[in-house]
Amino acid sequence: MRRAVLAAASTSALVVLMLSLKPHHSAVPSGGTSVSARAPTPAPASSGTALTDGMYTGDPVNTQYGTVQVSATVKAGRLTAVTVLRTPSGDGRSRQIATDAVPRLTQEALSAHSAHIDAVSGASYTSQGYIQSLQSALDRAGG
Repeated sequence: MRRAVLAAASTSALVVLMLSLKPHHSAVPSGGTSVSARAPTPAPASSGTALTDGMYTGDPVNTQYGTVQVSATVKAGRLTAVTVLRTPSGDGRSRQIATDAVPRLTQEALSAHSAHIDAVSGASYTSQGYIQSLQSALDRAGG
């Protein structure tokens, strides 16, 4: 009897946990690791500081698995595009992680119009490199 109650409670808790997770949809680029995306509708920068229009290249950030570098495009004082210039590519696993994580990071950055985004689970080094490089590009834009 105790086993049945415990099994039912565990199963219920697992179902509730799984239903509370939000799905992540990402587009995997067909070739290479360079991804460029544009924001559909610009919104004010989250920092409240107007950015100077232009294209700004972020610092290359060396991670344990390779270098990450991005470029940010600012129009009308807002982040409107992020182009990924370099991602870890030393081995197949690093390339796969970057291929999965970079579109998510780019979408998050364009939605937030800043580098204040969450890291992608399973891609913490790539995420940190991306965020640091993007922040350095936005710093150059005045943000």
